[in-house]
Amino acid sequence: MVKIIAAECVACGACVDVCPQDAITVDDVAVIDGAKCVDCGACVDECPSDAITE
Repeated sequence: MVKIIAAECVACGACVDVCPQDAITVDDVAVIDGAKCVDCGACVDECPSDAITE
């Protein structure tokens, strides 16, 4: 599963917009719902601050 590096996340929401499973929510930082995530990597590619890793 992909992971969020909280210290790098700027809560821009780009990952939410690109997630095909609606597995990501954003408050102060992005949070990935492991039950919904299918490890497609779309959020990793989209994150402008490199806060999401595989």
